[in-house]
Amino acid sequence: MENKERDIKRIQELRELIEYHNRLYYQRDAPEISDAEYDKLMAELIELERRYPEIDVTDSPTQRVGAPPVPEFAQVRHLRPMLSLNNAFNDQEVRAFDQRIREKLKITEVEYEAEPKFDGLAVSLLYENGILTRAATRGDGYVGEDVTNNIRTIRTIPLKLPKVTFTFPIEVRGEVIMFKKDFEELNRRQRELGEKEFANPRNAAAGSLRQLDSSITAKRRLNFFAYDLNWPPDQEIINPHTDAPLVTQSEIMDLLDLWSIPVCHERAVLKGVEALLNFFTAIDKKRHHLPYEIDGVVYKVNNLAYQERLGYVSRAPRFALAHKFAAEEAQTEVLGIDVQVGRTGILTPVARLKPVFVGGVTITNATLHNEDEIKNKDIRIGDTVFVRRAGDVIPEVVRVDFSKRPPSARIFTMPTKCPSCGADVVRLPGEAAHRCMGIACPAQIKERIKHFVSRSAMDIEGLGEKIITQLLERGLIKDPADLYYLTKEQILSLERMAEKSATNLLAAIEASKKPPLDKFIFALGIRHVGEHTARQLAEHFGDILHLSKATKEELLSLRDIGEEIAESIIQFFQESANISVLQKLAQAGVTPKKEKEEKKTEFTGKIFVFTGTLKKMTRDKAKELVLSLGGKVSSSLTKETNYLVVGTDPGSKLDKAEALGITIMSEEDFYRLMEIK
Repeated sequence: MENKERDIKRIQELRELIEYHNRLYYQRDAPEISDAEYDKLMAELIELERRYPEIDVTDSPTQRVGAPPVPEFAQVRHLRPMLSLNNAFNDQEVRAFDQRIREKLKITEVEYEAEPKFDGLAVSLLYENGILTRAATRGDGYVGEDVTNNIRTIRTIPLKLPKVTFTFPIEVRGEVIMFKKDFEELNRRQRELGEKEFANPRNAAAGSLRQLDSSITAKRRLNFFAYDLNWPPDQEIINPHTDAPLVTQSEIMDLLDLWSIPVCHERAVLKGVEALLNFFTAIDKKRHHLPYEIDGVVYKVNNLAYQERLGYVSRAPRFALAHKFAAEEAQTEVLGIDVQVGRTGILTPVARLKPVFVGGVTITNATLHNEDEIKNKDIRIGDTVFVRRAGDVIPEVVRVDFSKRPPSARIFTMPTKCPSCGADVVRLPGEAAHRCMGIACPAQIKERIKHFVSRSAMDIEGLGEKIITQLLERGLIKDPADLYYLTKEQILSLERMAEKSATNLLAAIEASKKPPLDKFIFALGIRHVGEHTARQLAEHFGDILHLSKATKEELLSLRDIGEEIAESIIQFFQESANISVLQKLAQAGVTPKKEKEEKKTEFTGKIFVFTGTLKKMTRDKAKELVLSLGGKVSSSLTKETNYLVVGTDPGSKLDKAEALGITIMSEEDFYRLMEIK
């Protein structure tokens, strides 16, 4: 009995000692013992815990080595939604945020808590009686994936909180990240094993955390930084320094730090917007010297009571803002310039680059837009250039470093023959783009047919890119009209095409023969004619025959149609090859439905803008719903916009809508307005 008591006491000593060395090694990067000494302590603890299986190991550091693979991640509903933040990209937007806060609170100066915005994977940690019992990814904000086994392998996250006396559950929120040096080491090992390298630290962290086999996660050096704490609204957490309930965001961060939960020590409490902007500038200057990647700064109203008063708008808190850094730039070499042929025949020059890491991804290509762009920037093959990428924006070449131009640098000229079909390439008057004039150009045909069958156009289900490619390669189709002359035998001859699939595809093609006129017009791929313009044309002309005979004056009389669009429509119907395709479609029985006289509704003429991801239906379906009720859908906010519908992960449109006084509604509000249950 005496030995058991001694061993149990030793177990507790070892657990505390190992966690102490974990904090030194992983959080402070200042180990006091060698790896061999650490392994010896761990081996002793494992042996003692094996000897006494009745001892609870839930909070033991031995649980960080990883569990066996799981078949899939379970779904976890968050105690409170994990909301995203509204973004600001310049000082003016930050000042507008501060002004809104001051006006809503009716105070002259606001105190904020500011900290770097980590570029990682958001997770929530559930502690019950001070023990880590569950961890989940952010997911869609409401439901995430259970990654408890993997989170346990992160040695900076305490499995048990020290000095916690309350019994109610709390939820710690933060970001799982990978330090830059650990990312480089991971990629070095990937190269040695001949495996694919990770593009950036965030992807590496996300990929490591979502391993089904947590023993793999355990081998990768992940870190965690907390940024918030939630607890039941009917309970209180006492600040040990004041013996009073927590009242500020900064007190929350200090308490998390006291509990040995990693928090960022670059944070600050600041008063007024000028202090925020100065903090942002200081962090921006030092961010490349930080051991981790950050993509901005987060500002939060420090007073928790003020946070409660300010509340939330849709999926984001009113009391917080993410101030994002400007697009990053990096230098690399132009290895060559290729030309891509698009759906409408436009030739786009694309720079092939020596791979470079910038803006969170590895870039190998960047658009050069057109010949004028190349000439204006004097970009040559072999040049060293600056490339830029921000968020999901297509990478672009910003400028040339002329001091590094080699004597061998070559001037690029646009081809006079299409690289896809060999037809003539021309640059039409008033346009910057070069175009292939070959109506049967393989590059155009494939893209034209993909566009023709897409959901927003003829909506032919089951006719994907692989099938289209096979049909073209086998010469079974040469233009969109040929789809309606396909036989079952021809479709069955395609690779991996079974009887049922062939029957379903033929049925889908047949079902598409009576499309709404606006979708048919859009499907034709007329240059500059998008969904909105197609609907205008359908409403005005009523059928294809009248549209094909429209004069320039008649087209210009329509709202939103200018010279360029009118010329494009007339040019399309003057092309004999296009008329032949229309005739073939008619002969195959494709007869677009004429537009009916629309009834006036309360939504007639109302302009809707969508931001974020909708949960109940696709963005396209929501647009169709608005259009069917006489409303309009735009991609940008103006003073004329009537409604902004906000889904998951909204963009910067939210702040702009508030500034413009536009009605903002959640997805649920939108459905109620549209009388959808």
